Amino acid sequence: MTRHFAFLRAINVGGHVVKMDHLRRLFEKAGFTGVETFIASGNVIFESRARDTRALERTIEKVLREALGYEVATFVRTQEELEAVAAHEPFQAADVEAARSLNIAFLAGPLDGDGERRVMALRSEIDDFHVRGRELFWLCRGFQRDSSFSNNAFERAVGVSSTFRGVNTVRKLAAKYRAPSPSDGQKPSASSTTRSRKASRSRPKRRS
Repeated sequence: MTRHFAFLRAINVGGHVVKMDHLRRLFEKAGFTGVETFIASGNVIFESRARDTRALERTIEKVLREALGYEVATFVRTQEELEAVAAHEPFQAADVEAARSLNIAFLAGPLDGDGERRVMALRSEIDDFHVRGRELFWLCRGFQRDSSFSNNAFERAVGVSSTFRGVNTVRKLAAKYRAPSPSDGQKPSASSTTRSRKASRSRPKRRS
């Protein structure tokens, strides 16, 4: 069995209230095992023999659509993929320290060259971006209410669906389920400590 992480859009935001025990039962109904949830923002951990993440996304979306009555875009990552996302540090530590928040968007698919250029065209004095495969890192230097960037603005620009999570949520989730390694017990790097301290300073506004 392989552990996967599903990041769901439109869960407990915009009037779509779903209790986590109900969400876990829906995943179990779909045939998944070891189902758990992580905070109430649509993060589900589950195990499956299937390895095709696209097929898993379609299965989950169908189950949720039938049960909840609306579309729930789903973004699945393996444990290895999630750990790589959590460990990725695209911005300088000083820039992260000075920023208000750092968020990660899970994308339905990787952006092509034109898509990346469209994202970078959204940069401003407040917002900076970094694209890594099927993820977008968004560094917000000011309050998000003062930013012109949003999930909708991103999707209009590139035509790819997504859901955002704060970097602290992603790193805590990856750390909680990370497989033990020989390096466990060593002190974290200075840059990782700085980023973790900054990420925990404030919880970003839900962008779905």
